[in-house]
Amino acid sequence: MQITEIYKSLQGESTYAGLPCVFVRLTGCNLRCTWCDSEYTFHGGHKMTLDAVREEVARLSPGGGLVEITGGEPMLQAREAVPLMQQLLDGGYRVLLETSGERPLELVPQSVIKIVDVKCPDSGEPGTFHLPNLETLTLHDEIKFVLSTRADYEFARDFTEQHNLASRTNAVLFSPAFRKDATGARDASHCLLDPRTLAEWMIADNVQARLGLQLHKFIWDPAVKGV
Repeated sequence: MQITEIYKSLQGESTYAGLPCVFVRLTGCNLRCTWCDSEYTFHGGHKMTLDAVREEVARLSPGGGLVEITGGEPMLQAREAVPLMQQLLDGGYRVLLETSGERPLELVPQSVIKIVDVKCPDSGEPGTFHLPNLETLTLHDEIKFVLSTRADYEFARDFTEQHNLASRTNAVLFSPAFRKDATGARDASHCLLDPRTLAEWMIADNVQARLGLQLHKFIWDPAVKGV
């Protein structure tokens, strides 16, 4: 499989934020979101066997722990990624899958925690979510919306209500997008949508979701990779 990087850091997003986690970042993505902070994963990387990936995960986190399969879009390499997820589960790891949900998810092992990023209108990739993937969601999975405008917020609010996401998942996450050229200050000034504004909208509408911030971008310089 084609790998951009494997590293250990703190989980920066989802309800697992703050926990030590090994990230297996696969190369390649078929979407081009306007605010994407992982464009370096679109091309390049290096080939690794499943055995080599598992060995690197074990070196970084011996004896188990949290592992996230991410990208890019990891399900572009489903032929290798799905067996890898199962092998990691069998090895005692708790496995997260970060995906746009543009690709079918029915082959993902049931014990994998899917964190599905539904694209909003101003991402530049609206309508790419594969709606049948809603039927694959379980009560340990999570849905995330990355928001940069009021239109994005209204889409996420309405989609959450229309599809009853709060009762079919572990969490619905509303996350302000960061400027992809953000660097320097480790604060909310880089957010395309002010977290306070988003919080006030959510409170006013009693949205059944939680506000999520990219924790790693408040710990390290937002431009730093591999954290």
